[in-house]
Amino acid sequence: MSEKKYTVGQLAKSTGIKSVTIRYYEKIGLLPKAARSESGYRLYTAQDHSRLRFIRRSRGLGFSLDDIRELLSLADQQQAPCASVDAKVNQQLEQVRARLKDLQAMEHELKRLNGCCEGGVIFNCRIIETLSNETVGAGSPTD
Repeated sequence: MSEKKYTVGQLAKSTGIKSVTIRYYEKIGLLPKAARSESGYRLYTAQDHSRLRFIRRSRGLGFSLDDIRELLSLADQQQAPCASVDAKVNQQLEQVRARLKDLQAMEHELKRLNGCCEGGVIFNCRIIETLSNETVGAGSPTD
């Protein structure tokens, strides 16, 4: 009995990854080149399906494509110690924590700006005036 094969459309539907993205992942080597049917359609395996789910989950956690390439390479080394994977996850966790800190600072500043509003017309808008002031936000996370 032969292994189930997926067309790019079937794979897209079952993984939630667009066909164009699947072809892109194949082009950049995150996914092995697919076999072709007699009529030229790409045919993917259950292993390709699993690999795409791995990529999708990794992207959802904010890993870059380069990080995912490294994680996939590590995943292919079944007997290697997982210290490198742990390090990669810890690095990503630190980046997420830094972004959260930046987002909290942005939230605080936006709340402060919102508190400046006294209603009225744009000509007298304290928010526009504050945003126009060059010293406001100096050193903020968006600079």
